[in-house]
Amino acid sequence: MTLELDVVTLFPHQFDWMRGSRPIANATGAGSLHLRVLDLRDHAPGRHRQVDDAPYGGGAGMVIRVDVVCAALEGIYAAPVADVLAERRVAVLTPVGRQLHDEVVTELAGLERLTLLCGRYEGFDQRVHDHLANDAISVGPYVLSGGEVAAMAVVDAVTRKLPGALGRDESHLEDSFSEALGGRPEYPHYTRPEEFRGWPVPPVLLSGDHGEVARWREEQSRLRAGSNL
Repeated sequence: MTLELDVVTLFPHQFDWMRGSRPIANATGAGSLHLRVLDLRDHAPGRHRQVDDAPYGGGAGMVIRVDVVCAALEGIYAAPVADVLAERRVAVLTPVGRQLHDEVVTELAGLERLTLLCGRYEGFDQRVHDHLANDAISVGPYVLSGGEVAAMAVVDAVTRKLPGALGRDESHLEDSFSEALGGRPEYPHYTRPEEFRGWPVPPVLLSGDHGEVARWREEQSRLRAGSNL
């Protein structure tokens, strides 16, 4: 199965570096990801292609227009917006969306078609949320300058769960907050040298006792969960 993942943004050039990142390049090469970054302004009306306007009721900032987003979705997918929403997940990146936990990432990675809408300025006209999207994703309870950084986080996290993205497909199974770890943070990792400036590697990791190593890692994961590290 291939995940068709589209990002709609006013700043498509900001995503140029992502295509060369190893997980995305690997997943693309393996056929599990088809990533497109599309320019919202291509669908704006008039000679100046204006995508935003002042908010009704007054206030600072500008709001991305509902007609522009609707034109983009119907133009990109050559179908009425009702059909687009019936066939694919369309998610607005917004601070008031559902939090991007590992379960949400796993859910999104299991889709066949996903579109991410990147806001700017004061965000989207509320009618975009209400009528042109069927999901809303937040990367945290804070405000970014735009949805691009949030979209990059979603793309990267989702791609890691796709076949072929990592050197070993099972590598993500014990990532922090995964089901295998019960939603807890991952345990600490160590490598050479065994001692550096008097800071040793925990002896259990050098013991060769895989059972003890597994128990130590479980304990460390639980400790990290309790300390919020």
